[in-house]
Amino acid sequence: MTDGMEHANGDAAVPGQNAQPTPPAAPAAPAAPAAPGGYGYPQQQPPFPQQQGGYGYPQQQQPFPNQGFGPPAQSFGPAAAATMPDWEALAEDHQSRSRRRKWMWTGGIVLTACLLGGIVGTAVVRGTHDKPKTNPTASASQTGQPSAGSTVPVNTPTVPGKPNQLADHTGHADLAVSPDAEVDPVQSGGFALRLRGNTNSYAQSSSQVVDVTKSFTISAWVYNEAKDGYRTVMSQGDGSSYAFDLARDDYGGKTVWIFRVQTADGGADATSFHALSPSVDTVGKWVLLTGVYDVNQRTITLYVDGKPVGVTKVPGVWAGPGPLQVGRNRSHASWGGFWAGVIGHVQIWQQPLTPTQIGTLKEKGSVLDSVALGSWLVG
Repeated sequence: MTDGMEHANGDAAVPGQNAQPTPPAAPAAPAAPAAPGGYGYPQQQPPFPQQQGGYGYPQQQQPFPNQGFGPPAQSFGPAAAATMPDWEALAEDHQSRSRRRKWMWTGGIVLTACLLGGIVGTAVVRGTHDKPKTNPTASASQTGQPSAGSTVPVNTPTVPGKPNQLADHTGHADLAVSPDAEVDPVQSGGFALRLRGNTNSYAQSSSQVVDVTKSFTISAWVYNEAKDGYRTVMSQGDGSSYAFDLARDDYGGKTVWIFRVQTADGGADATSFHALSPSVDTVGKWVLLTGVYDVNQRTITLYVDGKPVGVTKVPGVWAGPGPLQVGRNRSHASWGGFWAGVIGHVQIWQQPLTPTQIGTLKEKGSVLDSVALGSWLVG
């Protein structure tokens, strides 16, 4: 494991299948997230229909063209010199114009129906969870719903007037985006965050978001482009150590997804507990990662693509200081784990989601029976 960290304690107790997402139309190489797909945002999904949208994490429909369905204006010459009108000619002219008018109205109705049918079809596709593809620019896993208190539309990734702040659609905590990170559209709809794997490529909140003394769930669609190294999707803390960390790692000669927590002040490796996936290829594909801490069961569980792959008993989670981090972690009082790739559809709940809810999250992009604590790049 990179950064000189060892994972002691807590080997994964419940490995499972690492289900791969089927290619969609949610998680898209990033364009970029249309995602989800993305994640981005990942795409965008793709992270999830891309007119360009992904991890990322959709374009506006063109308005109807102005249609002229009425009959063309007629230009009539001066009246004939005859003392009586030619009733037969007038009747034929009237019938001819009626036929033209009927034909034009019929054509107009058909054209309008076709246009409406196309737009309705597009809306239906966008409303369906688009499973991410292996290319982040063609992915979109994300059709999330705004939670209570949301003030920014889900298809708007940043705070209005503040392009360097990711909008929290729950209205809880926006995330500041560092200079080397950028928000990109995901081809199948939505947006995702592209990170470059360096010290100046991340996003963070202004204050702590998750209360780790209580149960919580963290989740994101990710697309990793780094072949090695410890790479953090999401963590919390800026002191001596993280409180929790969701990442990919080289562990025991294997490449794995990992969810770990720190259980004691000081951030020692010996007090870090983790849940691992089986060895898996972590490069160049959209994956939905979800970490759950259940304070009553005293367990942490890692889900990959909606299925549990590792569970570990823990004594608790250390409530270290510091804000939420996307794309990096704090360990041994220094920053590391810089993510290289795309992240989209980032969501947090202050409760332990059930396996059924996480399965719904994988298929639908949201959990409708639970209000998220934080929600970013879900459009």
